[in-house]
Amino acid sequence: MTPPAPPRVRRLVVHTREVDPIEDILAYASPADPLVWQRRGDGFVGIGMLAALEVGGRRPEPDSGTRSAALAEAWRALAAAADVHDEVGLPGTGLVGFGALAFADGSASTSTIIVPEVIVGRRDGRSWITTVRRPDADATDPQPRPWGEYWSATLGPGTLDAPGYQRAVRGALGAIRAGEVAKVVLARDLEGTVPAGADLRRLVRALAGGYPDVWTFAVDGLIGASPETLVTVAGGTVTARVLAGTASRGADADTDIRASLDLATSAKDQDEHQYAVRSVLAALRPHTSALASGETPFTLKLPNVWHLATDIEGELSHGASALDLVGALHPTAAVAGSPTPAALAAIARLEPFDRGRYAGPVGWIDASGDGEWAIALRCAQFGESDAEGTRPVHAHAGAGIVSGSDPESELLETRVKFRPIVDALA
Repeated sequence: MTPPAPPRVRRLVVHTREVDPIEDILAYASPADPLVWQRRGDGFVGIGMLAALEVGGRRPEPDSGTRSAALAEAWRALAAAADVHDEVGLPGTGLVGFGALAFADGSASTSTIIVPEVIVGRRDGRSWITTVRRPDADATDPQPRPWGEYWSATLGPGTLDAPGYQRAVRGALGAIRAGEVAKVVLARDLEGTVPAGADLRRLVRALAGGYPDVWTFAVDGLIGASPETLVTVAGGTVTARVLAGTASRGADADTDIRASLDLATSAKDQDEHQYAVRSVLAALRPHTSALASGETPFTLKLPNVWHLATDIEGELSHGASALDLVGALHPTAAVAGSPTPAALAAIARLEPFDRGRYAGPVGWIDASGDGEWAIALRCAQFGESDAEGTRPVHAHAGAGIVSGSDPESELLETRVKFRPIVDALA
């Protein structure tokens, strides 16, 4: 795969300085196209766009390899030419690129890394501003922007409606019985519109407020709140969290505890989870000198669901960047299935749409190659405003199909997974 051409500048001048505490970093983001990475109130927002590294989509499809590998190579070249002055030294300071990658290399959606002109961040009670500029340009301080009016989206069934999804699940079960796959993750879609000029920061804020313990992100029109960290790289240490196996929260304390216990003891969900854990361990092993995971999954409580979760940690054995590990890990069994090539073939056959960036990697990378990447779940992709004065929006949700799956139960699981983004859009 030919890497995307780096920005046509000889070098970038990057300066991070500490500033007085900023309570609401989201107020600085663009209302129409926010650039955000946030959890528990900490994170950073990007303002403007100095450069964009892109592969796929309308651009000529590269010859070989993967999009993540091409972006990793282009990012290394850009970072090597940057003159970085970082007075803060926290994760997310210095040169940072915001990334959103398509689920499949053959997708019509572009995989991109955006370098903003300004970044406003906060972490552990400290705040900073990073400016990224060409050598002959002046740096300017950002200003908060007024909030737009509240709005709501109009949503309806997409290409794959509820009966169609159940038929697709039955097709997946047939592939499992035939020995083609052990697990396949099938998604369905919703589509709709939002008013032109809608302040999309309100969607980011609704997701961050409702789901503070997960990653809230906004990159190139992709907005969501993902509970699943694909990979984090920091100072030679790599960590990942695997989520696979889901149950709805109970209506009261007793039924909620029962739902958690049923999930923890479900053979079907345990099998689904182990497929996902094994795929992550196998992908990370070649890049690490030490690697460990929990022996048994724990139940992770979110506002609307329980998940089976396993944390994985290792020490990198060479200078792999976060984007290199994104390429090694994606797609995991948690969002594709097992074995991966057969699962991807089944997805292409059974899903009548291009997933775009749904279930693809989304996150950030810095000049040293450190970064945090999640899987783009509980999200929606916004398009450009049309001639009728509305802006299209598409959302997806999926469920892991294994032997013993029930089409109606899997459909209900997708409804539960749709709830965060649908409620926020409403």
